[in-house]
Amino acid sequence: MLDLLLVVVAFVVILVGSELFTNGIEWFGQRLGLAEGAVGSVLAAVGTALPETIVPIVAILFSGSDTVPTDADSIGIGAILGAPFMLATLAMFVTGVAVLVRARGRGANDDMVVKAPVLLKDVGFFFAAYLVALGAAFLPAGADLARVAVACALLAGYAIYVRSHLGAEADIVAADLAALRFSRFMGGAGAAGPPSRNVINVQVLVALGLIVGGSVVFVDAIEGLAHSLSVAPLILALVVAPIATELPEKLNSVIWVRAGKDTLAMGNITGAMVFQACIPTTVGLVFAADAWRVVPGSTASLVAFTSAVFAFLSMAVIFVPLWRQGRLRGRGLLAGGLFYVAFLVLVVMVGTGAS
Repeated sequence: MLDLLLVVVAFVVILVGSELFTNGIEWFGQRLGLAEGAVGSVLAAVGTALPETIVPIVAILFSGSDTVPTDADSIGIGAILGAPFMLATLAMFVTGVAVLVRARGRGANDDMVVKAPVLLKDVGFFFAAYLVALGAAFLPAGADLARVAVACALLAGYAIYVRSHLGAEADIVAADLAALRFSRFMGGAGAAGPPSRNVINVQVLVALGLIVGGSVVFVDAIEGLAHSLSVAPLILALVVAPIATELPEKLNSVIWVRAGKDTLAMGNITGAMVFQACIPTTVGLVFAADAWRVVPGSTASLVAFTSAVFAFLSMAVIFVPLWRQGRLRGRGLLAGGLFYVAFLVLVVMVGTGAS
């Protein structure tokens, strides 16, 4: 009962933090003269990716063993693999539902108004980076230098990706933004002009604190419930933990969809996928090399890495229409839900207690 109560309280905290974050990060990007793609795919994506990034870092760096894969390493690797999978499937589904609800409420169609080059750039970087990271899982056990080289390549790739977004022309207009929430408390905006950077910074930092803190409590509560069901650590981290830690992306995207800011909504997800494919994977490659491997005979390992196949398939089904026709529809995003359910069926079939 206590875990259920904590889940509800943590969800509310994350929701409040996400609303403050989406509002504040838009003003932050506007004051820095950034493009919409940079705000959604870099600033918002990295900020809201913090909760699911913290889980594997803490598990691997502070709980694991340097010589032998432990449950902590398995939890860390499961969380790393689970993040792109959840974003490519469940987050897309939730965003698609939000688009359909918006369309029904306004009597319009479910076409999303997005900047195709921005999103297709994200998807291209994700496919390339994640394929490289997954390829390293097939390296032999002693190929430590090769793994370090792959990690360095991923970091360099992400630096190139960020630079490409930050170099885009600014296109966020202050008049199109909702008033900064903290302005009423700190005197940051009003007739005199836009809010000050200090007020914006305070709101963004407070929002991130709420998101991270709420996510940590949410994960602990969810894991408490899951452990009572005797779920294997790797599968637990792959399926359960990301649901909680990725709430910020999902909620941020829903908020932006309701505001009609589809590029920000989608970029928040696709940008987070690029981040997850480049940054947390390097932690697994370097500090949990024995766990970042497809281990023959280990059902849990095979299932965990198979999640990447479902992520790739979901992204292909959703974004091929945007690439070929320049069109992205809310109902198309619902395909992510089908791949999510299909993977859960696979997990159940092989047994959640597999080792």
